[in-house]
Amino acid sequence: MPTAHIDTFARDNLPPVDQQPDFLFELPELQFPAQLNCATELLDEHIQEGRGGRWCIRGPKDHWTYRDLWERANQIAHVLVQELALVPGNRVLLHAPNTPMTVACWFGIVKAGGIVVATMPLLRAKELKPILEIGAISHAFCDASLAAELQDAAQAVPGLRHIMLFNTTEDASLEAHMAQHSSAFSNVNTASDDTCLIGFTSGTTGIPKATMHFHRDVMATCHCWPRSVLKAHADDVFIGSPPLGFTFGLGGLVLFPMSLGASTVLLEKAGPAQLLDGIRDYGATVAFTAPTSYRTLAARGEEVRATKLRKCVSAGEALPAATRALWREATGIEMIDGIGATEMLHIFISSTEEDARPGATGKVVPGYEARIVDEQGQTLPPGNVGKLAVRGPTGCRYLNDSRQKAYVKDGWNITGDAYMMDTEGYFFYQSRTDDMIVSAGYNIASPEVEEGLMQHPAVLECAVIGVPDAERGQIVKAYVVMHPGYAANAEMVRRLQDFVKQAIAPYKYPRAIEFRESLPRTQSGKLQRFKLRDS
Repeated sequence: MPTAHIDTFARDNLPPVDQQPDFLFELPELQFPAQLNCATELLDEHIQEGRGGRWCIRGPKDHWTYRDLWERANQIAHVLVQELALVPGNRVLLHAPNTPMTVACWFGIVKAGGIVVATMPLLRAKELKPILEIGAISHAFCDASLAAELQDAAQAVPGLRHIMLFNTTEDASLEAHMAQHSSAFSNVNTASDDTCLIGFTSGTTGIPKATMHFHRDVMATCHCWPRSVLKAHADDVFIGSPPLGFTFGLGGLVLFPMSLGASTVLLEKAGPAQLLDGIRDYGATVAFTAPTSYRTLAARGEEVRATKLRKCVSAGEALPAATRALWREATGIEMIDGIGATEMLHIFISSTEEDARPGATGKVVPGYEARIVDEQGQTLPPGNVGKLAVRGPTGCRYLNDSRQKAYVKDGWNITGDAYMMDTEGYFFYQSRTDDMIVSAGYNIASPEVEEGLMQHPAVLECAVIGVPDAERGQIVKAYVVMHPGYAANAEMVRRLQDFVKQAIAPYKYPRAIEFRESLPRTQSGKLQRFKLRDS
């Protein structure tokens, strides 16, 4: 398709066609036109169709309608084009917490034909530098509160020509520049297969991987999982904890509500306590957060029951069956679980509340296909554990990265997850493929042991890894965070070991247990087992 990108860096650095996955567009709603700008679809159409007065973004400091967001995004697009000399295809770093201005910047960049590279707000200069280099970032919008780390990183990246700060009253702020421009802007007529965002993977070791997603990918995620599984509506109020730099947060807190004409609540700090306050204060009805947060909030189940909350989505890491049951008992709400990936943009296996099964992630989302394969890529029959392979309207395109060959095999995305599928098409998570513990010839999945431990009332959270052992090859080791009031001592070690032996096959019990105050996690909430292995 004819690109609108004058700067062709993204297109030039796509993986070779024979290394890209097969893409599926069989559903009628996935028949995209040659020219498509997702900002037009998600924002401008609401204005054109008379919905500009509906609430769009709410938060502690600002309440914006769709028209408010549209006008600000248009002004930002003018600043980029007229003052910062952005041309379509330039990459723009967006380094900020979850605020309305962050969303306005996202849409302003996309309207102008730029490519958004959104990052987690807590990244340090050392982590920002490779992102700036790999993405060949030329422009950056940054929340003023985070400026120091970005400016430090920028000193070593001469290609970053422009940094503009927002959420500040300084004369040189983005807001001050916006005030000089019209609130109307003609969106760049991008091709549906022009890249509009680059997401960097979280939780990986070594050099970060940049995943490239098109305008059509953004719209495909809005047409698949939200419609077939979430089934929210325009009067819903979305809220959640994931950062907008994490595709789970971008989808759940921006793309999906806006595709419906619904509103979203953005909290800069969204720990369990702040999340519950936000659910109550803003009348939120749909929540997105990680299993750990739901487990903590379950202790305040009566308060949750008193709110308007009706749908709860868990993703980012595997949902333990014990946490699902605890949440349902505490709140009366059945959780919607799902697995997605930065490489796939969002969720591709999930189930509605009515179809949920304990321990199962769900079924394949309409628009996608999934299967379980062995080391040779052959499909395994139901009941066998193997590698999860998936394909659909979205898929992995690493930016100039040899690791593309490992993620895509024969047109399928190999996600790095070990799964089992039953005869009814439900997928059951086993582990990351590199988290499988082999002890005395037995394959032991870390999450299964974690699930056993999590059922004990003393355990707040835990992580399980394999550690070297001269006799058994590996042994199972658990890192456990205790609930307040429980003693972390040798007697507790024995009690937990005996408990796990009763909960799952005895050979899987943790032969070593170490108590911790906390567990290492990414800013998106994913458990970082590799840090435990390296400790």
